[in-house]
Amino acid sequence: MGRNDTGKVTDAELDVLNILWQKGPSTVRDVHTVLTSLRDIRYTTTLKTLQVMTGKGLVKRDVAEKAHIYEAAVDHEKTQREMVGDLVNRVFSGSAVGLMAGALSGKKTSPEELTELRHLLDQAEEDNK
Repeated sequence: MGRNDTGKVTDAELDVLNILWQKGPSTVRDVHTVLTSLRDIRYTTTLKTLQVMTGKGLVKRDVAEKAHIYEAAVDHEKTQREMVGDLVNRVFSGSAVGLMAGALSGKKTSPEELTELRHLLDQAEEDNK
């Protein structure tokens, strides 16, 4: 993911990345406001998380203004692909079929989602030729 650490993205870091991917560059206060709507968290914890994420290369910090501005330094789709790949390997022994079966049995799937899944499967089949 373009990180200089040896660990994975934590749940707390993923929450912050999701905020930055949705809102764009944000102050600590902006991120903290959204995080407090998800769970009880102290401002200093939000600040420390962003500092750690900066060290890991997950976010970039602009210090030009008094209030530092943070933005995601990793691509949303690439991060998703890497996390799904890790999940498939760890939980489903590398089986994409196991992942799909688990995902489809875990919740009701709308007709639109099923159509999109069929399209993705057709596309994957074409790509493998």
